Amino acid sequence: MKRFLEVHFILPLSTIIIAALLTCILGGCTRKDKPTRGHMTGTRERPIKYRLKWLFNASFAGDIWASEAGVFRDHGLTVKLLEGGAEQDAIKDLELGRVQFGVASADQVIRAVAEGANVVVLAQIFQKNPLQWIYNKERLTINTPQDLKGLTIGITYGGNDESIMRALLKAYGISTDSLTLYAVHYDYNPFWKGEVDLWPIYRNTEGIILQKKMQKANWGAGFFIPDRFGIRFVANSLITSGRIYREQPGLVKEFTRAVVEGWQAAMDLSNLDTTARMVHRFDSDTSIAVIKEQLISTRTFVIPQGKGPIGRIDRAAWAQTLGIMSSQGLIKREIKLAPLLAGPPL
Repeated sequence: MKRFLEVHFILPLSTIIIAALLTCILGGCTRKDKPTRGHMTGTRERPIKYRLKWLFNASFAGDIWASEAGVFRDHGLTVKLLEGGAEQDAIKDLELGRVQFGVASADQVIRAVAEGANVVVLAQIFQKNPLQWIYNKERLTINTPQDLKGLTIGITYGGNDESIMRALLKAYGISTDSLTLYAVHYDYNPFWKGEVDLWPIYRNTEGIILQKKMQKANWGAGFFIPDRFGIRFVANSLITSGRIYREQPGLVKEFTRAVVEGWQAAMDLSNLDTTARMVHRFDSDTSIAVIKEQLISTRTFVIPQGKGPIGRIDRAAWAQTLGIMSSQGLIKREIKLAPLLAGPPL
């Protein structure tokens, strides 16, 4: 054995190089062996967790596309999408280190920051808030906020729909004594029975489903849209913790780019069929045909009017949201929007 080792170490350098080249060729040494961005950041070994705001549906089509079409992978990321819901809070999960990214509405972000949370907004997915109120056009005619007087209006106490409705009533000088506010839950029966005149819905998802049910009952569906009357309340935005933003700028940048690319592809009408099938894998209770309608509606809320990319942060709308919440006493301390609305690292 000793003689073999002595011979091995006195081989000419040219022989060693040739042997190494043969090993590389036979072993398949190619450009694929170069480290990807994921290997450099370590994210392929440790999947990134991304908490959505609600259950899987068309409102998260861009996130689903980024996952299913390999956009995250192309950015060197391994990402696990997590459903949101009444029992899940993306901001809380960020604070506890359970996830690295999340989706939250502006009111959730502002409340949390007012209570001491360290959250950063990376992109604003919805340029307009899809929260509206549905009503029966066969029974009601609503053209202005003044037409709400005398009606029973459903709101979710503590939800952003309550803040939006109260802001609208205040802006138009309408006393809550002139109408009835009804606490809604997941049961739509009060609406079907006519006990509640206006029911809060997200226009691009459940609004499509309820409208179809109303058509079967020969009801015309009307929609009361706060945005038309100057109430701009920011909905879903992409967020991360201040710590991750500060300590992992490369990760934050790649993740934000991947999410925006996913939304750009999902909102492209040429991808409508593919996007609908992807969403259906996560939301199998909704038919592909209905999902297509939901996606078309979602485009009107996600794609900015005029110039500007998907995901741009509408600072004026955030300022109005903050103003509404401050005037309603929903936050107890001053919030500075500039550091909160950071956007992705440059």
